[in-house]
Amino acid sequence: MTTTVDQALDAAAIEPFKTGLRGALLSPKDEGYNTARQVWNGMIDKRPALIARCAGPADVVQAVNFARTNNLPLSVRGGGHNITGYAVCDGGLMIDLSPMKGIRVDPAGRTARAQGGVTWAEFDHETQAFGLATTGGFVPSTGIAGVTLGGGFGYLMRRCGLACDNLLSVDIVTADGQPRTASASEHADLFWGVRGGGGNFGVVTSLEYRLHPVGPLVLGGLILHPIAQAREATRFYHAFTRTAPDELTVVLAYLILPDGQPVVGFLPCYCGPPARGEEIIRPLRAFGTPLADTVAPLPYTAIQALGGPLYPPGRLNYWKSSFLRELSDAAIETMIAQFSAMPSPLSGVYLELLGGAMSRVEPGETAFGDRSAPYSLIITSEWTDAAESARHVQWTRDCWAAMQPFAKEGHYINYLDQGEEERVKTAYGDKTYARLVGLKNRYDPTNLFRLNHNIAPTSQRAPTVAAYPGR
Repeated sequence: MTTTVDQALDAAAIEPFKTGLRGALLSPKDEGYNTARQVWNGMIDKRPALIARCAGPADVVQAVNFARTNNLPLSVRGGGHNITGYAVCDGGLMIDLSPMKGIRVDPAGRTARAQGGVTWAEFDHETQAFGLATTGGFVPSTGIAGVTLGGGFGYLMRRCGLACDNLLSVDIVTADGQPRTASASEHADLFWGVRGGGGNFGVVTSLEYRLHPVGPLVLGGLILHPIAQAREATRFYHAFTRTAPDELTVVLAYLILPDGQPVVGFLPCYCGPPARGEEIIRPLRAFGTPLADTVAPLPYTAIQALGGPLYPPGRLNYWKSSFLRELSDAAIETMIAQFSAMPSPLSGVYLELLGGAMSRVEPGETAFGDRSAPYSLIITSEWTDAAESARHVQWTRDCWAAMQPFAKEGHYINYLDQGEEERVKTAYGDKTYARLVGLKNRYDPTNLFRLNHNIAPTSQRAPTVAAYPGR
């Protein structure tokens, strides 16, 4: 039976909810509402009935209780950078953590605790003041919470493990409105689940990380070659990365420069001793005749910022990804052919080098899925004219489909786009997925937190939710 939300509920429930918050509660008539509902992906245009701009964990508790009591759709925004736009809901309550920016670094203990609205650029700024870092996302404007809960790829993953591997504890508000701390010694089952299981189990209000000595300088930059050398460059990349040390990661990029020139590029980042890095990267720099080579000692924060201009807010985005089991000649030829048909100069095809420390975590230690793949393929389609969306989405799907003969079954949930719900289970494998369902049954049996890469509970059916009048 569908519950409707009438004006009586509005008057009886919304005003005390609003006055009970330390942060602001926005409705469509309020100033700032349209700005607050916007997220990074310009494809997303949803209108929550209410936006709770939480000032702290107590506001999150109030918001979770309000949504559950009133049977409302609930979404959670941290950095607002997820490709799917799950951070925003239509006709329900959006919990906005972006005002929660607290960061505390313990340089002696090499740990940091940061709130759920912090981005990687903000986190890195604070930790690098002490010459410390942990694995963070490739794009500086991504939120720490979403990246970490889904696993957490980044330039340091081969040396330090994934972001979730460096998680020491989280503060989380579960579906019953209870604030909990999850760590290896407290709610250990929940701690296992949030390290790769996404936002399925509650609203994470703060995260505590293990930090590592990094920088202040690392060796990195861009090495670009004309697309005519793509075949040879990708073969070289394959051979070179097979023996790369843990301190080195290299992204391979097929992209189009602002002047319209298609190129193939290497993006290395070496986070060990600089002199050793020069020796290790030398063959990469010696390959071919590059159009440009910007590799140099750079601040770690500068390397982290390189992805920002490639993914500015407001563009229309559609992504597809897979783990690759091989980078054969046939796979290389397929990538080149698909890239040559790419309709937008803003799009790109990338390979991220995996392995190293992230692959040596014992199976079952975290909820993150397959760690055995050598590469992650990601096809990021970007454009600006909504009238051309169908064309760009179709190219992305075609490119991804063409690469499936070279793909592994597992994949990275943070890169899954809309309409890929059927791939969530295969991201984890049967055993891990069953364990995640068990956690969902315990901590969110009604699937209140379902606007995510959802792991549906089996203990009971999810309730029917209502939109506010006029939606």
